[in-house]
Amino acid sequence: MKCKRDSDGREIDHHTLQVMRQQAVKAVKNGQTATSVAAAMGVNIRTVFRWLADFATGGQNALLAKKITGRPPLVTPDEMRWIAETVRDKTPWQMKLEFGLWTLSLIGEVIYRQFGKRLTAPSVGRIMRLLGFTPQKPLYRAWQQDPVLVEKWQAAEFPALKAEAKRTGAVIYFADEAGVRSDFHAGTTWAPVGRPPTVKTTGRRYGLNLISAVSARGDFRFMVQEGNVTAEVFIEFLKRLLRGAEQPIILVVDGHPIHKAKSVKTFVEQQQGQLQLVFLPPYAPQLNPDEQVWGYIKPRAAKQMPENKIELKKLVQSAMHRLQKLPHVVKSFFRHPDCLYAGE
Repeated sequence: MKCKRDSDGREIDHHTLQVMRQQAVKAVKNGQTATSVAAAMGVNIRTVFRWLADFATGGQNALLAKKITGRPPLVTPDEMRWIAETVRDKTPWQMKLEFGLWTLSLIGEVIYRQFGKRLTAPSVGRIMRLLGFTPQKPLYRAWQQDPVLVEKWQAAEFPALKAEAKRTGAVIYFADEAGVRSDFHAGTTWAPVGRPPTVKTTGRRYGLNLISAVSARGDFRFMVQEGNVTAEVFIEFLKRLLRGAEQPIILVVDGHPIHKAKSVKTFVEQQQGQLQLVFLPPYAPQLNPDEQVWGYIKPRAAKQMPENKIELKKLVQSAMHRLQKLPHVVKSFFRHPDCLYAGE
């Protein structure tokens, strides 16, 4: 259902226009952008925002062929467009607000500053849902990260590394270290409405350090360390990684000092080409598929209630061993949006 390019919809018959309004609002609510909806329907983007503004004020009745008069709109089409573009393209800091995440109260504040309209949080929430926005956990990026180096790594350096691995018959692994603590909890539990449940746990705190490595073909290797991960511990992990390896290994790691320690460098040189260390761009952990391991392991350990370090270690090792038997899950880490570049 498409009309003349950039039309405002006035030349379309009432029934067709009603259906278009309803489809447009539904599409934007489902996550499509107003721009894409306007292009698909052949109408001006301002027309789509006008329909959204009508719906925000009058609901489905406002989209009927015969308009129903009533209270004035909460926001105008141009205001709807400004809100969508501001929250999508700018941060609260850019709008001179102290908090770094968009909350309903902050969105309401910028609406008031820009248009002099004081909206309640529920009203702002309805507008944002109508615009196709939902509250989501953000992806954090270090401000020190250099996007030029990230682009260079993805577009040139890693493709060259893959070509080298193909030429020499090497396997590319990505490795990372992480810690897991007994007081890390995740997951939900059912309970009566209005009565938040209490789960009893030990008050003692203890933790473990983990090292793991993954490959795009589904390999997963790991080591559990009770103390700090030092250069010597990292070398022990490298020895285990090399043990039984039938192909040379290219190991991609971050720039942590233990990876660049003199003892590590000496060990790598002693392997006579069987092991090569390659470093990711600084402050770019999202490029490492092995980061996804911790999102898989930690919640599985956190949903249990280990009473001591021995039990915690058993839980972690059990989850790690299970992951070793699930190469399709390991391969899925390379399908994460930030790690697609590293897939086979």
